[in-house]
Amino acid sequence: MNDKELHRASRFLALVLRHDPARAGLTLDPQGWTGTDALVSGCRRAGLRLTPEGLREIVETNDRKRFALSPDGLRIRAQQGHSVRVDLRLEPTAPPTRLFHGTVGRFLPAIHREGLRPMNRHHMHLSPAPETARRVGARRGTPVVVTVDSARMHAEGHEFRLTGNGVWLADAVPPEYLVG
Repeated sequence: MNDKELHRASRFLALVLRHDPARAGLTLDPQGWTGTDALVSGCRRAGLRLTPEGLREIVETNDRKRFALSPDGLRIRAQQGHSVRVDLRLEPTAPPTRLFHGTVGRFLPAIHREGLRPMNRHHMHLSPAPETARRVGARRGTPVVVTVDSARMHAEGHEFRLTGNGVWLADAVPPEYLVG
C-alpha cells in the first residue's frame, strides 16, 4: 500500500473501531475488540484494498498508536476515543501532577465556564506533555494548551486511566481543576 492508501485505511479503521463498526459489517465485543480477519474483509467490502500485512503496518506505524492488536494478533481495537459503548478494562491509575489538553482559542470561554467534557466520546483525552497537547490542538487551527491540576483532581476522588498509547482518560475535568 502507498502512503495515501495507508492514511485512508487508517482513518477508516478509526471510524469503524471507535464510532461505526457496522460501516464495515462488524460488531465489537464489550471491550472493543473485533477479529482482524473480519476487519480486513469489512474494509475490502467498503472498497479499501487492505491486506493483513497492510493492517499490521497501520498498527505498527500509526504515529499516535491508535490501535492495539491482541497478543496473538487475531483481534484489534482502538486504544481510546470511542463513541460506541465499550469497557476497555483500564484500571484507575494515579496521574502525574499536571496533564494537558490541546484545543483552539474559540473553545476557551466554554472550557473555562464548563470545564473539559468528552462531548460525544466516553472520556476526556489528556496528554502527559504540553507538546503532545499542542499537536492535538493544531488539528483544528492555532493550538492552545489547557493545563489540568490532575494531582489535586485525583486527590479529591476523580479517577484517571492510562491507555496503552500513553493517553490519559478522565470522565470530565471540572473548571476548578484548570490551571491559569
